[in-house]
Formats: sequence, structure tokens, C-alpha cells
Amino acid sequence: MRGPSTGSPARRTVAGSLLRSAVTAAVLLVLYYAAPLDRPLDGLTGVLFLAALALFGVVMAVQLRGIMRSATPRLQAIRAVAVGLPMLWVVFAATYWIVDAEQVGAFTEPLDRTDGLYFTITVFSTVGFGDITPVSELARVLVTVQMLVGLVAVGVLAKLVLGAVKVAVARKDGEPVPAGLGEELPDAP
Repeated sequence: MRGPSTGSPARRTVAGSLLRSAVTAAVLLVLYYAAPLDRPLDGLTGVLFLAALALFGVVMAVQLRGIMRSATPRLQAIRAVAVGLPMLWVVFAATYWIVDAEQVGAFTEPLDRTDGLYFTITVFSTVGFGDITPVSELARVLVTVQMLVGLVAVGVLAKLVLGAVKVAVARKDGEPVPAGLGEELPDAP
């Protein structure tokens, strides 16, 4: 008969990882709703937007390295997605909210923070209900950028995250790295 602790370290590891992922996503959402976004739409706003996208890239690069070094690469990959996607959504939602606050009529209806997040996820998921649409040129450009970044996030990052998991698992198991994956991903000690 198995005791109550059989397998529980693995379950605790999974539960802890999922809990950290959920907390990270929740913290990002709280920061989004609490952030002082009432700023003018100017060049600095554009620089901040580009800096936020660059920060997303850096965070994802760090996450990929973490996957490669992790003893539990699959769980690390889940954490990477749980950090990366909400971060990307919050960046675009905040940008849409600022644009709408500064350009009356930038979207077909006024956006509050929840509407900005809703619209961001609607665009990201390619559902596009049509209830909120970009009207101004700036709003359309930003939505186009989000669509392109979303395609990259889903396509390229998914390939890199899954590739990093495969490499880390192969290294952990002492197997050769699958052909073609070693060249794309940084070596982890």
C-alpha cells in the first residue's frame, strides 16, 4: 500500500509552478489596473511602448535560458508562457487605453482598462468580434503591430519554447540533442 507522500514531491513541484504562474499573471493584471496611464500621447509614449516590447523580448530570452537550465523544463515552459503572454497583453491593452484617452474616436467605442484588455485578447486570439474596432490611423497601426507580434509570439516563440524543452530533456536524459535544435538555441551549462 502506498503512503500518502508517494509522488507528492512531484505534485508539489507542479502545484508550486502552476501557483507561481497564476500569481505572476495576477500581479501583471493588478499592475495594469493600478498603473498611472494618464499620460499624453507623445514621442515618449512611443518610446515606452517600444521599450515594453523590448522588455518582453528580454524576458522571453531569459525564460528560454531558464528552460534550457531547468531540471523541470516542461514546467519552466509553462511559466514562460504564463509570464510572456499576459505581459504582452498588458503592454497592448495599456497602449490602446492611452491612445483612446488621448484620441477621441480612435476606436468605435470608448475604452476603459477592461475594454482595452478585452480588445487586446480578442485581437490576439484572432476572434475579432467586431464590437470594438480601430478607427484612427494610429489605432490601426498599433493593432497591425499587435497582430504581427502575436503571430511571432505564437509561431516563433512556441517553436523556441518547445525546442528548448526538447533540448533540455535530451540533455537531462543524456541523449544527443535532436538535429536542428542545437543551432537555434543558446547553450546552457
